[in-house]
Amino acid sequence: MKTFLFIGANSDLAIEARKLIEGKGNKVISISRNPNELYPDFLVGNAVLNQLPEISNEIDGLVYFPGSINLKPFRSLKSTDFQQDFEINVLGAIHAIQCYAKQLKEGSSIVLFSTVAVQTGMPFHSAVSVAKGAVEGLTRALAAEFAPKVRVNCIAPSLTQTKLAGRLLNSEEKVEAMANRHPLKKIGKPKDLANALEFLLLDNSSWMTGQILAIDGGMSSLRL
Repeated sequence: MKTFLFIGANSDLAIEARKLIEGKGNKVISISRNPNELYPDFLVGNAVLNQLPEISNEIDGLVYFPGSINLKPFRSLKSTDFQQDFEINVLGAIHAIQCYAKQLKEGSSIVLFSTVAVQTGMPFHSAVSVAKGAVEGLTRALAAEFAPKVRVNCIAPSLTQTKLAGRLLNSEEKVEAMANRHPLKKIGKPKDLANALEFLLLDNSSWMTGQILAIDGGMSSLRL
């Protein structure tokens, strides 16, 4: 049995991933800003504020889930928008890794999250692309620094059916329009990302580090 630490564990993706990973006989320690009624074992903490609980366990992996979708025209963005996205996506991940790095076992795995918009330029995505671009840089830098003991990889999804993306997918028309932008003509589901996360956490990816894994319906690499 392996033990994994999830930061930002109240997200739709984190809940789906916890079900999948615990269903394979592993343990997940969950940390979130808010309690979860379904999982009374949630620990309360805030990585952005560097207020994280102590845990006694050694861990086989760490996942940082928090993210943002702050889509505005560049002319409308203030420096506080860039700062807030950077704090949520980058500084929170840094705080979490620094807090728990000593508890990572030999052969463990860290997984971060980026976005398809880093490698594929999209209008109105400048704030989140700046932040997630830094996440991709952090992924590669830590993969080099932590090798060979710890692997560090990143998932770069396209739009996925989650609460975070709710306002972009709150009608059938929006869902259809967004689906048609992807070569596979559908929106991603939390389970699609949970399957990729399971792969990166467990031993099937043991010869993989410093990679940005595109789970995006083909958007980043195909033009049909």
